[in-house]
Amino acid sequence: MSVVRHARNLALALILGAAPAASAKPAPDSFSELAERLSPAVVNISTSQKIEREDLDQMPQFPPGSPYEEMFKDYYDQQQKEGSSQVTSLGSGFVIDAGGIIVTNNHVIEGADEVTVNFPDGRSLPAEIVGKDDKTDLAVLRVKASGPLPYVNFGDSGALKVGDWVMAIGNPFGLGGTVTAGIVSARNRVIDSGPYDDFIQTDAAINRGNSGGPLFDMDGNVIGVNSAIISPSGGSIGIGFAIPSSIVKRTVDQLVQFGETRRGWIGVRIQTVTPELAESLGLDRARGALVAETTPGGPAAAAGIQPQDVILSFDGREVKDSRSLPRVVAESEIGKAVPIEVWRDRRSMALTITLGRLEDFERSATDGGSTGGESPQTPDKPAEQQGSVHIDALGMTVAEMSDSLRERFKIGTDVQGVVITEIAQDSPAGAAAAENRIRVGDVILEVAQQEVSTPQAVADKVGEAIKADGRVVLFLLNRGGDLSFAAIRLGN
Repeated sequence: MSVVRHARNLALALILGAAPAASAKPAPDSFSELAERLSPAVVNISTSQKIEREDLDQMPQFPPGSPYEEMFKDYYDQQQKEGSSQVTSLGSGFVIDAGGIIVTNNHVIEGADEVTVNFPDGRSLPAEIVGKDDKTDLAVLRVKASGPLPYVNFGDSGALKVGDWVMAIGNPFGLGGTVTAGIVSARNRVIDSGPYDDFIQTDAAINRGNSGGPLFDMDGNVIGVNSAIISPSGGSIGIGFAIPSSIVKRTVDQLVQFGETRRGWIGVRIQTVTPELAESLGLDRARGALVAETTPGGPAAAAGIQPQDVILSFDGREVKDSRSLPRVVAESEIGKAVPIEVWRDRRSMALTITLGRLEDFERSATDGGSTGGESPQTPDKPAEQQGSVHIDALGMTVAEMSDSLRERFKIGTDVQGVVITEIAQDSPAGAAAAENRIRVGDVILEVAQQEVSTPQAVADKVGEAIKADGRVVLFLLNRGGDLSFAAIRLGN
């Protein structure tokens, strides 16, 4: 009877144009077959680091041939030997090639003097570090074995859906190979661990020592590297994070081939497009990445990209928000000329940009390769010309730059502009300050895309912006040497 009723209801649904409800995939009866097949390729990684004490006494100097020299030498040799200690840590990893290539987390092997890989069959092999990347927290090791090693393959993390079953294998708390299972709780998580955060969140138990271990899909492919947890106690509370295989595979390929990463770079500092900024810039909604600053001589500057441009697409890929742009750029080919769409002056523009290499720029910056000296300091104006203006419509006070304000807010001598000195709590400026869009000590460089150099100029430009738009006023600010845009929405 129930079968007939189901068929009748299905036929009725089809007649009415409604699709039958989708049925979820059933939970696996057991993970035993997967665990047995995959566990031999999952390894424990132990590291040791020698730490020298710096508070050891120095051996006194004796005249040549002194009978005390040999006696004290034995004592101080023993003291030096006992004055160093070994710090040991444990983590997890997995073999991706029969020849002995192993993937783990960078933080598992960071600072290690020796790295040892322990296999489930009892073998322990010394490992060399092929390459590591602190931006994604990944590292590649190599061991030399007498024969082919069991290994696992990468899967497609992009095909994962929230609710899919996953399985983790690792070395929690140094116990040895341990299998846990759960589901994908969320995707594209940002936990502020690096510039390319795009984590898979899972409730499969991940604990200390699981770092560097694989997260598998139900086909037995690695779709993530377990890297972090959120826990007040240090143990699993069902919130674990794995680096998706889409990021892992690309990074590992570069580390194996070059011993280092090779990422694209365009030379911009970006910020989030808030609803207020989108409205002030004439965008239909908050989207894209707002350019706050370009690197002099960098690819973006050479392509004609300007501060206040909003990057909407890069090489044909939509830039949904400021978080997605660094990942898209990093994954792009160095030296490639790519199309880029920007929003400027309330319309879309097409530009072409040729990518540089991030690591080259970082090395140049570290070596002091950046050119350009300090801007000459503008002498303070006489006291009678210095002053402040309170802008009633926004609820904030701005003042002329002075030595005392530089000292009070730690403003560099090369920074010129108008300083925000007071913000009323119950005001439009106060609402922006509550979201950290502006704050006391910020230096105003532009109002409504026009440069300002005096408090009265700020007040005048704000008045003009209110008359022209009446809802949002756009500022360009210098905060601690970094440029950013902030939009203050009026109370009406």
